[in-house]
Amino acid sequence: MSRLEELRKEKGYTQIKIQMLTGIDQSDYSKLENGKRYFTFEQCRKLAIALDTSMDYLAGLTDEQKPYPRSK
Repeated sequence: MSRLEELRKEKGYTQIKIQMLTGIDQSDYSKLENGKRYFTFEQCRKLAIALDTSMDYLAGLTDEQKPYPRSK
């Protein structure tokens, strides 16, 4: 299971809910979740915010799910 799918299911979100939160089309999101497409920087940023994690976690650079403090 991908980190995206894990986080999405932990939050109780459907792929349609992710689409509503991020603006990423559900079919594109499905490809991201299944590793058939790489996300852009902007998609990664939107997903990190929606899933309350860091971009580094989504990219596999850290195992720490907790997001960094965000500036206002």
